[in-house]
Amino acid sequence: MNDPLEDWYGAKTPLLSEINVTPFIDVMLVLLIIFMVAAPLMMVGVPLKLPKTTAQTVHKPQRPVVVSLDKDGGLFFDQERLAPDKLSERLSMAIKADPETVVYVRADKTIDYGRIMDLLGKVGSAGVARLSLVAEGQLPPNAPPEP
Repeated sequence: MNDPLEDWYGAKTPLLSEINVTPFIDVMLVLLIIFMVAAPLMMVGVPLKLPKTTAQTVHKPQRPVVVSLDKDGGLFFDQERLAPDKLSERLSMAIKADPETVVYVRADKTIDYGRIMDLLGKVGSAGVARLSLVAEGQLPPNAPPEP
């Protein structure tokens, strides 16, 4: 029984050359835990069909305010043409009604950068805390250029 190739019954068996899978299993378990923790964080933008509930909403979402600047320099508050000196007043009223109001700023792409910055300054001075700039999506790679 001194020979390492001998088993309990005295028969000779060849050495087994197998891969030790214990480190592999350890690595896989660590990766599994990492993905289990990280997966919920990556599910923010996934479209889902959520179940219905009878619970009431905590806060009624309000329609956002859209401030637009056309290529001629005309200023619009939603769909209404507005004098530039009246913008701060209208935005202040909207913010007082609901401090969580989101203001979307749209501007024609041919407008001078300085005029857009002036508009953003007026929007900010009216007390707007939530501001979004609106742009169109990118053209497909093979699309013809815009006129």
